Amino acid sequence: MPELRTTDHTARITWLGMVPQDRENIRSIGVEQAFATYAGIEGDFHAGLTRPACVRVRNLHAKGTEIRNTRQLSILSAEEMAEIAAAIDLPTLDPTLLGASIILEGIPDFTLVPPGSRLQNAHGTTLVVDIENGPCNLPAREIEVEAPGHGKTFKAAAQGKRGVTAWVEREGPLSLGDELRLYVPNQPVWPHLG
Repeated sequence: MPELRTTDHTARITWLGMVPQDRENIRSIGVEQAFATYAGIEGDFHAGLTRPACVRVRNLHAKGTEIRNTRQLSILSAEEMAEIAAAIDLPTLDPTLLGASIILEGIPDFTLVPPGSRLQNAHGTTLVVDIENGPCNLPAREIEVEAPGHGKTFKAAAQGKRGVTAWVEREGPLSLGDELRLYVPNQPVWPHLG
């Protein structure tokens, strides 16, 4: 467990959603509030304490191997979404097309917050940032359905701006308008990443 440093940075939840269990695609649906359990948001497709390994961890685990679920939530920044929308020539980017769980406003360069950072609301609900959520073709396909010709450039435009995956450290409610404080690990960057 990292020693955490309290920051002056807070963010407000501007959109909250969940991906239905019986999904046909990655689209999420908006909700006004949700309860975050240790397994994630109740009823969400990505909920669970474990999940089958996917292509993103293929150098560690065979596809389908049961592993810890650190992808319970997909959290994005409203500011970075606006940058992506501008880059793909759209007025806005609909969070439902991205399979988003939470859209936050107020933390600069949100996608780059360090792994192990925490986001906590006034109820004590605490979310742990796992890692940057790398852009993929699934949101691009959904954008292309709604705005033909614009989805094809999503992956390049979303590089470094796609938000993060996260998991629940402390259960509790989440609601539109909640303010979340950012806590970051008190650890220097590993110097051997050439």
